[in-house]
Amino acid sequence: MDTLGFLGPLGTHSEAAALHLNSFLDEPRELMGFPAIFQALLAVEEAQVKGALVPVENSLEGSVNITLDTLSASDAFAVTLELIWGVRNELMVKYPQSEIRSVISHAQPLSQCRAYLKAHCPHAKLVAVSSTAEAARLVAESRPADGCVAICTARAGELYGLFPVAKDIQDTMANCTRFFLVERAGANPPALRFCKEPVPEKMLVILQIDGKRAGSLCEVLQEFASRGVNMVRIESRPARTEFGAYIFFFELEVKDKEQLAASIAAVREKSIWLRTLGAFPVLTAANLKGASLWSSL
Repeated sequence: MDTLGFLGPLGTHSEAAALHLNSFLDEPRELMGFPAIFQALLAVEEAQVKGALVPVENSLEGSVNITLDTLSASDAFAVTLELIWGVRNELMVKYPQSEIRSVISHAQPLSQCRAYLKAHCPHAKLVAVSSTAEAARLVAESRPADGCVAICTARAGELYGLFPVAKDIQDTMANCTRFFLVERAGANPPALRFCKEPVPEKMLVILQIDGKRAGSLCEVLQEFASRGVNMVRIESRPARTEFGAYIFFFELEVKDKEQLAASIAAVREKSIWLRTLGAFPVLTAANLKGASLWSSL
């Protein structure tokens, strides 16, 4: 059986998203947790797993930089599917009657739940750990006098014997995380149970241009705009070669394939290097309230 990597341990939002995706794959995969996103992607690069589902952006906190940096550092990767996952955070305790002295979670949920924490736990110490599942484990091992609570998934609470104090404590119900299914270069989008041949909606292009030359980015953008290619997202990251050098990530809408190919060919001529990571479908998870199965680009 093929293997699907994710950011572990058990009980994380990444595991929940991987379980959800696996339920739609025509050929479900064995799930394998990794302690870090980099290690999950390295396992793909070294062919230890067929693919890895990794977070790339949260709607409240922005880009997941380690994912972008790792994708840009190797030509071994392809993005074969995007999953938009609705994030649901719960406040979990081991001792329901204890005074809340510290709130433990990953840094992103702590930030995503600022309004709730300000209103209900204004004097509690906020403790950031490696994952929401690790927060649940620490709370499960705490003593009543510690007054520890965790912000985590419902599954993490169940795994560690915790009790929910409050559900959906994120600042907005629109909170969601985009995940990329990353496989080896040349891989095609996986067959889904409801659609054997998913229709590609987006393409990821990574490139570096000469940022010291005035107008170089504008010229690249014009190549897309003049051919009617819609840019869904643009992001820049340091090239890690010298100060002031940047790599750009373009997510492009796939409609007119000929114009898309022509624009990429033209941009390649204006780039120091350019890499396409494939065209892929976009799947919206069912737990996004009011959302359809497919995205609506």
